[in-house]
Amino acid sequence: MQATGVVDQPDEEAMDAGYEAGVRLLARREHSSQELARKLGARGYEQRVIELVLDRLVRQGYLSDERFTEVFVRQRCQQGQGPVKIVSDLSQRGIDERLARYYLDQQSVDWIEQARAVRVRRFGEALPDDRRERARQARFLASRGFSAEQVYSVLDSRARD
Repeated sequence: MQATGVVDQPDEEAMDAGYEAGVRLLARREHSSQELARKLGARGYEQRVIELVLDRLVRQGYLSDERFTEVFVRQRCQQGQGPVKIVSDLSQRGIDERLARYYLDQQSVDWIEQARAVRVRRFGEALPDDRRERARQARFLASRGFSAEQVYSVLDSRARD
């Protein structure tokens, strides 16, 4: 605080530079608020400048965690990733699990069918006969973000009939 009781505001030059940096980053792709704050911090902007810049970008509609989540989920679904990995990746980017799950539900993806397509693309149509190969394929599907139940459904030969 200054002697007059007014909260210190960052100088206008720092605010303008931070705002321009934020807009440039958002022009390339959507970012979550946490991602953008981290990137601005890495560029040397003070925490107070970052907070004010993020607030301004949100007010102007340039920054939206909801829009970021929607785009992120859609892209990852198209890439063949499973729901576990998508939620985990969003969480690392500061997105609430409820918001992530909401947009996952909006995609209306048959996760078992998606896991099956990913497995076939990687390993071919034939289901594995031996335990080692079955375990290898299960690990692959799990690493792509499919749940144990989804993996089991894909690799269980009785489920196909």
